[in-house]
Amino acid sequence: MPELWTAVALFAAVAAVFFILWRIAALHTATKDLPSGIESALAEKHRAMLADLHAGLNSQGDRLLSQSAEAGERLQKTLAELNASFQAKQDQLRAEVIEQIMLKLAEQARADRELLQTGLVQATTQLSASMESLTRSINERLEQISGRVSERLDEGFKKTNETFVSVMARLATIDEAQKKIDGLTTNVVSLQELLGDKKARGAFGEVQLEALVRNTLPPGSFAFQYTLSNGTRADCVLKLPEPTGLVAVDSKFPLENYHRMFAPEASEFERRAAQTDFRADLKKHIDAIASKYILPNETSDGAVMFVPAEAVFAEIHAYHPETVGYAMQKRVWIVSPTTLMAVLNTARAVLKDVETRHQIHIIKDALGKLSKDFARFDERMQRLATHIDQAQKDVQDVQVSSRKISGQFARIEGVELDGIETPPAIAAVPLRKAGEE
Repeated sequence: MPELWTAVALFAAVAAVFFILWRIAALHTATKDLPSGIESALAEKHRAMLADLHAGLNSQGDRLLSQSAEAGERLQKTLAELNASFQAKQDQLRAEVIEQIMLKLAEQARADRELLQTGLVQATTQLSASMESLTRSINERLEQISGRVSERLDEGFKKTNETFVSVMARLATIDEAQKKIDGLTTNVVSLQELLGDKKARGAFGEVQLEALVRNTLPPGSFAFQYTLSNGTRADCVLKLPEPTGLVAVDSKFPLENYHRMFAPEASEFERRAAQTDFRADLKKHIDAIASKYILPNETSDGAVMFVPAEAVFAEIHAYHPETVGYAMQKRVWIVSPTTLMAVLNTARAVLKDVETRHQIHIIKDALGKLSKDFARFDERMQRLATHIDQAQKDVQDVQVSSRKISGQFARIEGVELDGIETPPAIAAVPLRKAGEE
């Protein structure tokens, strides 16, 4: 209130000064029209009033200065008292606010801890349920895979056992055949004695030729004792596809002079004479085969002369090459049991190729079905591989999840929760009990 009164007094003084100045200006305006004597008197009076006014203003200013100084001191004291009171109130309010904040933070921490524990319990329950479901799924897939693998292994073992049984049966058959061969060897007559008689020699050649042909070619592709259009009878004809046609095979062969060539009691002259006669017999037999068994538009342009002994065949090619050339000119092919086997295998390959061409549509259908079966097998194998890869990936994912869960439980046990830290302000300010200041 003293400051208010001081301000009012100062305002009143200023208003008085402005009023006086206004009156002086009005008097000065009014005196412009007065005579000079009056004007001088008024000027004198005016100067006196100004002196009084100046003195009054000085005294009023001194009073105002003294009052302003006193008011400033009182205002300064009041401000100091207000500042001290405000500082005390502010400290008290800060303490109360910090206490309220601490209480709120403690309650919030308890609520967060309870919420975290609830969430951990729920997460543990969900993880347990997920792990149980995943374990069941993995067990089911592993059982399926184990069943399929067991089926495949059983099939493989079954096929292996069948193959083993078949091999054992064949080995038993081979053993029996070997025993029969051994028994036949002990009872067979000498080849020299058998070939001594011309009729027996011819029968032996026919039997050997028939055995080779029947064991090599399929039925219907050959014929024995076949009569040609010229009335001659071939020991065997091979029915090959065109343009080859019928190929006649003769199994009779002159061996009298051959035996003379290697007789132990024969002299050198006799051996040379027997060799010359053997060569002549060969040419004569070649001419007979070419004239009897090579018929235009009925047989092929060549015939086969079968020599039933490998030694005789080797003798002809080693010491009578001119006779071999002569036979080739006559389109007569000299063969032994070994080379005849090669010829027959070639003929069988030709027949098989022709039959394959005739049955190509059946083969194509079979190959198409086989391709579909193999594609289905490949698709199922890929599905099996995918199931195995998925099971392996699931196991790896379960291991990763297990490691993460174990790490989380370890951190929970060590009270190291990720993302929850104590604020520095709370850690620095000690908690106060309720009622303390």
